[in-house]
Amino acid sequence: MAFDLIISSFFRALGQIGDRRFRRVLLLGIALTLALLVAAYAGLLWVVEFLAGPEAYFDVLGKVEWLDDLLSVSSFIFMLVLSVFLMIPVASAITSMFLDDVAQAVEDRHYPDLPPTPRMSVFEGLRDTLNFLGVIIAANLLALVLYALVPPVTPFVFFGMNGYLLGREYFTLAAMRRLGRAGARDLRKRHTATIWTAGILMALPLVVPVLNLVIPILGAATFTHIFHGLNQR
Repeated sequence: MAFDLIISSFFRALGQIGDRRFRRVLLLGIALTLALLVAAYAGLLWVVEFLAGPEAYFDVLGKVEWLDDLLSVSSFIFMLVLSVFLMIPVASAITSMFLDDVAQAVEDRHYPDLPPTPRMSVFEGLRDTLNFLGVIIAANLLALVLYALVPPVTPFVFFGMNGYLLGREYFTLAAMRRLGRAGARDLRKRHTATIWTAGILMALPLVVPVLNLVIPILGAATFTHIFHGLNQR
C-alpha cells in the first residue's frame, strides 16, 4: 500500500488552494454544497409540516414553523449538524460536476507535459453522478439495519464502507480522463488497498461540520495526484 503517496498527494492538493483557478472551483464547490444542504433541510422541514401541521414540537427540532425555522440562526446550526449525515452523498453528487475542472487545474500546475483530454459530456457526467449517488445512498440505507442490530460496529462499517465507495468513485473519475473506463477499472483493481485507505481518510473529515465543506474538492485534487502516482509506478 502506497501510504506515502496518499499523504504527499493530500499536501500537494492543499498547497494549491491559493491557485486562482483552483480557488474558484473550491468556492463553487462550497456554494453548491451549502445549496444542497439548505435544500435537504428545507425538504425535511416541509415533510415535518406536511405530516404534523404548520406547528409541531419535536425533541430534536423543537417547535417547527417551516418558513420561520428555515430562515433562523438555529436553522443554520442544525443544518451543520445535518451535514454530518448528508456529506457522504453530497460529496458523491458534486464529484462528477467538478472533478474534471479540479483535475485539469492540478495537471496544468504539476503535470504540464501531459496532452489535453476531452471533456466528459453532460449526459455522461450526469449518468455517472446518478449511478454513484444511487449506490452510496442504497448502501448506507442497507447499513442502517446493521447499525441497529450491532451498534458497536457502526463506526467501522460506516467509514469502511463509505471510504471504499468514495475512493472507488474519485479514483475512477480521475483515471477515466486518461485511461478510459476499462483502464481506470484495471488500475483500480491493482491498487485497491491504497485507494480504499485514501477513501477512508477522506470520509473521516466529512463528518466534521464546516471542515466537510472543503473536503470534496480537496479529495478530487488528492485523487488526481494519487492516480498519476499509481499510474507512473
